Amino acid sequence: MTLTAHPGHDTAGPGPVRAGRREWAALGVLMLPLLLVSMDVSVLYFAIPSISADLAPGATEQLWILDTYGFVLAGLLVTMGALGDRLGRRRLLLGGAALFGVASVAAAYAHSPGALIAARALLGLAGACLMPATLALIRNLFQDPAQRAKAVTAWTAVMASGISLGPVVSGALVEHFWWGSVFLVNLPAMALLLVLGPLLLPESKAPAAGRGPFDLVSGGISLAALLPLIYGIKELAKDGWAPLPALGVTGGLLLCLVFVRRQARLAHPMVDLGLIRTRAYGGSVLVNLLAMVATVGFAVFLTQYLQSVLGQSPFEAALWSLVPALGVLVAAPVAATLARRVDRAYVMGGGFLVSAGGFAWLAAIDRATPFWAVLVASAVYAAGLVSAMTLANELALGAAPPERAGSAAAVLESGQELGGALGMAILGSIGAAVYTAAMPPSAPAAARETLGGALSGPADVLDAARGAFVEAMGGAALGAAVLMVLAGLLAVGLLRGRS
Repeated sequence: MTLTAHPGHDTAGPGPVRAGRREWAALGVLMLPLLLVSMDVSVLYFAIPSISADLAPGATEQLWILDTYGFVLAGLLVTMGALGDRLGRRRLLLGGAALFGVASVAAAYAHSPGALIAARALLGLAGACLMPATLALIRNLFQDPAQRAKAVTAWTAVMASGISLGPVVSGALVEHFWWGSVFLVNLPAMALLLVLGPLLLPESKAPAAGRGPFDLVSGGISLAALLPLIYGIKELAKDGWAPLPALGVTGGLLLCLVFVRRQARLAHPMVDLGLIRTRAYGGSVLVNLLAMVATVGFAVFLTQYLQSVLGQSPFEAALWSLVPALGVLVAAPVAATLARRVDRAYVMGGGFLVSAGGFAWLAAIDRATPFWAVLVASAVYAAGLVSAMTLANELALGAAPPERAGSAAAVLESGQELGGALGMAILGSIGAAVYTAAMPPSAPAAARETLGGALSGPADVLDAARGAFVEAMGGAALGAAVLMVLAGLLAVGLLRGRS
């Protein structure tokens, strides 16, 4: 699929058509749904106490209120990405925006836990329509590689910022309004997208000859595989071994194999296995997954450190957690500029090594470490990570043919969701083991399990628990540093010379 030149395109000279003012304005419009979809992953962190007081959900219902959105989003990304390739990415984007607005109103005015869980599931469905469509449209809006690199840098930065901004926005809104306001904040942005999207965004989809029928069976298998897999990994990370989550992981992996075998036999598969086997795309998906393992897995420790060790309020901790993003704002454009002069694999490898250095610094902290040192180390690892992720996203997107942009973006994003779940499991397990070993055997059982279990205990137990948690955070940081060195080696080994 080739875009026609719009007014504002610079079409002079050889090479791909360069984007003009219209395309850059369209990019700004695409950032609106991306910011809100990524924010909704974490927007309930501070609202859940108010929701609990109002709706009185049980413990299981409360977990589903928090997790349903992420589970449905992850489970439907591949299906919706492939659907956008066939029906049209702009059409899917606008449909997702309308559904996101309706589901936001339903969530804001839910009068029971079940209604809120159902609304969160609808939000996940809408988010799965929006996320791959935004990245796929960027692939088709920006055909010039240098311009596409800048656009993908913006996409990655907005996605990462949305996850960090979610708790800040929810904390500010809940402090002044009722909990439903965290959902209603979505409405103006979705309305703006529905108005400006048809004016600025050209429709794009795969050519009719290459589309084939949409395979509903593959869509069902991908949902049935990813939902129990990600659910099981998160539950095992949170509560340790249990039969049901372990069964979910096993069943999810088996269904993933069924899905792959079906794609290999289809004339028009939902996921192009040949594309995944290429180093430029498959290698980028792999290193991006490792980056999300470190990002999400360590974020849990940093948030708890700010609140439970340093004693900050949730809103104050959320504000401080935005500071590392300053390093990202500087590093990501620098990395994109370097990648135009040096093989991007070396720039990505360097970014992962910088990130490993930041994690190694955090592995060495103790209770006496100044707060500024923790913030600087966090900014270092975040800057290296997001810089490498940006280049990996851009390389994967550029390697995908335009007619496959939606499904390619969806596989990339599904890998990120899976990486986040694995991060909680891997780094969470390391931290839990270090924490338990560092706690004195005489401490109460609840305090030996988690720092939260020590908060209501005697002062000496709480002090020991805080010290043990800092050691646990150091252990998780060391694990993340090792993963980042591995990601750097894979980036250079798999992606050197790829474009």
